[in-house]
Amino acid sequence: MIWHFPLPRVHTGILLGNGTQGLMVWGGESLNITVGRAGFWDHRNGTEFTTRVNFSGLRKLLEAGDEQGVRAAFSKNQNEMGYRRPTQLGCGRIEISFHKNMHPTHAELDLRNASLTVHLANDAGETAMANIRQAMDAEVAWIACAEIAGIKTIPTWESIGELLAADGCKEPETWASHDAAGFCQGLPADDPLALAWHRRDGHIVIATALGPDAAPRARSMAEESDIHAATARSDTWWRKYRRDVPRVKLPDAALQEIWDYGIYKQAGLTTPGAIAATLQGPWMEDYQIPPWSNDYHFNINAQMIYWPALSTNRLSHFQPLWDLLRRWMPLLRENAAKFFGAQDALMLPHAVDDRCSVVGSFWTGTIDQACTAWMAQMAWLYYRYSLDEKFLRDLAWPMLTGAFNGYWAMIDEIEEDGVKKLSLPVSVSPEFGGAGMHAWGRNASFQLAACHFLANTLPLAAQILGKSEDPRWAEVRELLPPYTVNDPAHGIGLWHGQELSESHRHHSHLGALFPFRTVDPRDPAHRDVVLKSLRHWLHMGAGEWTGWCVPWASILCSRCEFADAAVAWLHWWRDVFTNIGRGTLHDADFPGAVTKDHDMLRGGNTAELVQTNLATPQNSGRAAEIMQMDAGMGAITAISELLVQCRGDLVAVLPAIPASWRELRFDGIRTEGAFIVGATLKNSRLCEVRVKSLACAHLKLAHGLGKTFVVNGERRTGTIFSTPATRGENFTLRTV
Repeated sequence: MIWHFPLPRVHTGILLGNGTQGLMVWGGESLNITVGRAGFWDHRNGTEFTTRVNFSGLRKLLEAGDEQGVRAAFSKNQNEMGYRRPTQLGCGRIEISFHKNMHPTHAELDLRNASLTVHLANDAGETAMANIRQAMDAEVAWIACAEIAGIKTIPTWESIGELLAADGCKEPETWASHDAAGFCQGLPADDPLALAWHRRDGHIVIATALGPDAAPRARSMAEESDIHAATARSDTWWRKYRRDVPRVKLPDAALQEIWDYGIYKQAGLTTPGAIAATLQGPWMEDYQIPPWSNDYHFNINAQMIYWPALSTNRLSHFQPLWDLLRRWMPLLRENAAKFFGAQDALMLPHAVDDRCSVVGSFWTGTIDQACTAWMAQMAWLYYRYSLDEKFLRDLAWPMLTGAFNGYWAMIDEIEEDGVKKLSLPVSVSPEFGGAGMHAWGRNASFQLAACHFLANTLPLAAQILGKSEDPRWAEVRELLPPYTVNDPAHGIGLWHGQELSESHRHHSHLGALFPFRTVDPRDPAHRDVVLKSLRHWLHMGAGEWTGWCVPWASILCSRCEFADAAVAWLHWWRDVFTNIGRGTLHDADFPGAVTKDHDMLRGGNTAELVQTNLATPQNSGRAAEIMQMDAGMGAITAISELLVQCRGDLVAVLPAIPASWRELRFDGIRTEGAFIVGATLKNSRLCEVRVKSLACAHLKLAHGLGKTFVVNGERRTGTIFSTPATRGENFTLRTV
């Protein structure tokens, strides 16, 4: 892939990462490398999960309209200081100048091994190159270039030092010599972070380190790392990664670029053995405090970041996330015990730091039990894609049962028209209504879908593990509605009495279609409601949408077999929500596409903007850029959904083919049941499907080849190919 300079802002930078250390390469006259380090947390002022109110108490406050009581129950600690807490902090950047007035002109990224070559030139026509690599197993990167003239080291302190100082931080310790420099940024209550560079053997070696001994370790790594050995290990790592991920050749250049760069970024975002990915992963800007603290958001963002590791056959990338959840389990039980009074439940707030302390005072997010259910679904899907029964027993089962038991503590038994039913009396639809007093209602469709997912899945998991079935699961399936309908003309509503009344970025009311997949849009019992829901959703429009919700919209269309619409949304996302450096943005890159006020023409009061974490010195006249990784990863999943869908125990290959697609080949898409699937499309016709079984499971395949087809040379009929499969068994299906 090729980038052209100038890349004028940090978020337009080219990304290199290993899950812990992140580099953003950008610049104009100089070459700038902004360095981030995941895990550099200022943990102070984290909010303990609410101890001021339990579920029944909150219900009374809400039903009484006691806004002051609700806000008091969820207010943050009284010792708030000058910036959002807890938060991760950026590290700094290195600015490199070159001899002979050379400057970067363009850069080539080799996606096979993450080797970045920056081409340099001057007005006299002289040229040179700088090559940048990064270790995948250490916090070390290096630049090889013979024309480096000067290196300037700029800590984040130079941009946000006033904010840090106001909250008790001290200026970083710095050091410099002819061939080395660096700094160490301390924090009042957390480990310091150090960045060091050292010039040797024609290389500039950059190292970061976090911990009590950060400064000497960073300096030692910069001075002593064996770059040749690190290069060999990095090459080996990338070969193994490329061997396992799918090989996809799309008939659409824009989608191919989304896929190629997304697969590359996945490697550096969710790296096995590194730190579980947050909103931005290791890529943190140096000019502001990362928006939303670069924390863990569990009301879609974390799930979207990890979705593609399933279909791209990189299950090992979940390891840091599962390790995090295992550490948090005692606290999740404690949260549920406090809030629900249930000792066997779990409760995961929507925004937390790496210690699972609540970030902010957003009460509707804090009580969103779908966050717990959604992560339980992720654990179940991991089992379904791996068939790892030990994982099912050790983590997925506790997550599933804990999420369900939390819901059961919320459920009321009611009577409607003389019929017994179940109801969720207090429920929320993520982000709709913010934290206002009207941001809740009975039977929020998102929560109903999450609860039904649990009630549908738990019997399957229990059967595998040899556990008895809980009669409450059947009660939920039979007596709790699958979604809420207020106006039949509008289809699914947000909750009882609340329609989708505006453009809204969180498609939560459609969660039964995806991600929870509790409603099949082809089912005659739901089809009419689904179609009316989609029409109303589209009528409300995309004016208030943000980057991460557009791939979700594409997936919803794919699930309903609107393949052309699914492709169109991905094009729109790439055009509107990525910048000139392919950075994936939370907000639109320019005005006129959505209704959010960019205010791009206003010069702005920089001092005022700094205080609200919106200052963007590099942006000069532009709106603040917020780069998040969720949308780019969601786009990988959206493309996978166009190719292969898992529908319960059915695997559907190319369920709907976009009209413009004539030639296509892919291999290596992983599915539930631990199958690897590939297919070939020629002249707009699916002509071959390839399946490899990685375990012993039953294959049920909607092959799309027509009513008559050939399997491994044997003629068959039917639109579904169903057969038991053994480990290592291969099936090749072709048209007759």
